[in-house]
Amino acid sequence: MNTATLRIHQAALRFFADNGGTSVAVSDLAREAGLSRGTIYNNLDEPQALFGSVCQTVAEEFGSSVAEATAGMSDPAEKISAAIRLCIRRVHEDPHWGRFISRYAMMQPELGSFWGKMPADELRRGISSGRFDIRQEQIASITATAGGATFGAMTLVLEGHRTWRQAGSDTAEIILRGVGIDKNEAREITQRELEGLPRLSVFDAA
Repeated sequence: MNTATLRIHQAALRFFADNGGTSVAVSDLAREAGLSRGTIYNNLDEPQALFGSVCQTVAEEFGSSVAEATAGMSDPAEKISAAIRLCIRRVHEDPHWGRFISRYAMMQPELGSFWGKMPADELRRGISSGRFDIRQEQIASITATAGGATFGAMTLVLEGHRTWRQAGSDTAEIILRGVGIDKNEAREITQRELEGLPRLSVFDAA
């Protein structure tokens, strides 16, 4: 993306996060982005498709950044914990991103698709190795639970009810204990220090 297109997507994410809805008037988008209407039209082929484009980019960027952040981890329990905690931490670091996810994750399948990918793969790995005490057919239910719990914890952080550290560690601990990790070990894993998510896309300055 060129600089103008980056600014358009950043502005669109902020607009949708703050105002809701799935469409934005070009005049509002231009004002939010600090660009002229002509620049918007010149850099956006289909304004009506902007919401879908933002959703897709958010989903792809999140999956890629979690993969990079957890690349050095070998324990499936640690990787699942990190994915949950990093998602919740990013809400604190980037509230517009968090509000966007919180508003739309349940209605836009691509925003929740991450939980059926890396976490599901790690659950399978944990079952195969004996790390997790769950059945293969439970994976879909567990990933849905993990995703829903994470989105709920994000809202707690956004509303100031819990810090990102508290909400992240508590949510990850509950999920790890649910898949059979001992409570003391689950607590230890979810208290480990983590670096923030690397920013890989247009939303690093949103």
